[in-house]
Amino acid sequence: MADIIKMLPDSVANQIAAGEVIQRPASVVKELVENSVDSGSSIIKVIVRESGKNLVQVIDNGCGMSETDARLSFERHATSKIKSADDLFAIQTMGFRGEALASVAAIAEIELQTKRHDDELGTFLEIKGSRFIRQEPVACKPGCNISVKNLFFNVPARRKFLKTNSTELKHIISEFQRIALAHPEIEFTLRHDGSEILHLPPSNPRKRLIHLFGRNINQQLIEVNTDTNLVSISGFIAKPEFAKKSPGEQYFFLNKRFMRHPYFHKAVTRAFDKMLQPDVLPSYFIYFNADPQSVDVNIHPTKTEIKFENDKAIWQILMASVREALGKFNIVPSIDFNTEGLIDIPLASRNSDPTLPEIPVNPDYNPFDNEKESSSIRQKSHNNKNKFGNWEELYKGFELDSFNQKENHAAGISPEKGELSDDLADELPGISSVPALLQVKNKYILSPVKSGLMIIDQRRAHERILYEKFMKTIRSGAIMAQQELYPVSIELGPADYLLIKELSGELADLGFDIRDFGPNTILVSGCPADTIHADPATMIENLIAEHKTSGSAMQEGAREKISRNLARSSAIQYGKTLSREEMQELIDRLFACKMPNYSPDGKPVISIVSNDEIENKFKHS
Repeated sequence: MADIIKMLPDSVANQIAAGEVIQRPASVVKELVENSVDSGSSIIKVIVRESGKNLVQVIDNGCGMSETDARLSFERHATSKIKSADDLFAIQTMGFRGEALASVAAIAEIELQTKRHDDELGTFLEIKGSRFIRQEPVACKPGCNISVKNLFFNVPARRKFLKTNSTELKHIISEFQRIALAHPEIEFTLRHDGSEILHLPPSNPRKRLIHLFGRNINQQLIEVNTDTNLVSISGFIAKPEFAKKSPGEQYFFLNKRFMRHPYFHKAVTRAFDKMLQPDVLPSYFIYFNADPQSVDVNIHPTKTEIKFENDKAIWQILMASVREALGKFNIVPSIDFNTEGLIDIPLASRNSDPTLPEIPVNPDYNPFDNEKESSSIRQKSHNNKNKFGNWEELYKGFELDSFNQKENHAAGISPEKGELSDDLADELPGISSVPALLQVKNKYILSPVKSGLMIIDQRRAHERILYEKFMKTIRSGAIMAQQELYPVSIELGPADYLLIKELSGELADLGFDIRDFGPNTILVSGCPADTIHADPATMIENLIAEHKTSGSAMQEGAREKISRNLARSSAIQYGKTLSREEMQELIDRLFACKMPNYSPDGKPVISIVSNDEIENKFKHS
């Protein structure tokens, strides 16, 4: 029987390694920029075309390479950063595996120009799919200029599974931001299809955050600073009121290397306990500095997952550091002892029994009487019968029948006029009238109906109303826009700015008037008519968050998704008190919808507690 085990060719082995390291164009940006950082560069430029599918070019002014080093750098396991196994536990650089350039060369076309600062001529190198094409001297600037073209040209199955250009560009921006945040002392530039997306001058960590996320973030930041023998922690957390629904501003760095650590994320969220709503995440930018021998970074090909030797102790230090920062800046609730007046606290005597506090009450007081207040209010009653004998008078006029009649009369309705539409009767059989409405917990609207008690979720009901309104507007083309008296400028992060530009057509169809207003800044001059009472900045931020977190199917139309997200971000919030007229209008508009029973996400809007269920609650066991 013939032997069946054979050695893989280097080209195939490199393509397999590329599958672990290079997943998309953003992975190429990450590996090349990290190499530029390790080369001692002070200026790094990244140029991408077609979201990195056709070109990823990185230019730096680092140390450069010799002719021999340039050729060896594309060999597998070739690295200048480790020489023995012991060096794995003392790594201070970004990359060390020696697989990045070999993996990229296996699935792309590469051109490299590099020169050391002391050399007169540099080296030009061309490789295509792990196949060496040519190498020759060239006149170039010191540093490296590497171009990766036609990514996955020889692996069409991998190229086919790449996402849209906008999605791939978001991943590139994300990787770029991580490296830029870890190295604020380096000048970074990112250009896409000829347009400059980001230009970050050398600065300190706080200014780097402002350059990346806008000037508004400066007022949100609280500094964190703790130094222990085990680890040093520094950086910033955002105030609780600026927490966001969508993830994206949660960053951990270890020794200037970005890392993911869900366990430490729980420590930060635990420090914000009882200060945040359940569905929001705090923003944080936290830098760890620890002995390299106490961590293991070699547990994942992309080196973003890191194992700590004393992770439980660091967890406690991190949570305490965040809580200390919140307390230092008076973010946590505290008792205010600086009251304007003195509080009279009576001293108890051992020989006397405590007495019930007495409150002077005048049952004959009329607030509309112009005469002077009766002197009886200033006299204390010494007879319990006099004090409590008129308690029945408090309930005059609150009998059930008279109460309902007064409410209906005040609202301008009557049982005869309170009949619901045929659509409502078809949707919910047994409902004949709405004699009274009651808001519970500023969240639910209750109304007695023929079959029992109807409960309506006010926010979901408004979402359904707005969603159908927006969809009708899009289909008819009759844009209902309300111009803002004072246009609102909103400064966004680069990824959010690109998202709004991508959705600009659909937003315009819905009635938004959004224009460019400088780098990563938009100007909102008009909003849909049904969102006139909403804050444009909050609405745009919520729309971005909802668009990021919504898990809609890929085949779903963009306009339906935009309408649903906009309805969710513009609907009335839980906790809002509604008047009788507002509740009535909400119910009328809800049952004018095609599908009043469910929100745009498919969640129930209406629930009926039947008469039998109510009666069973009061039956004797």
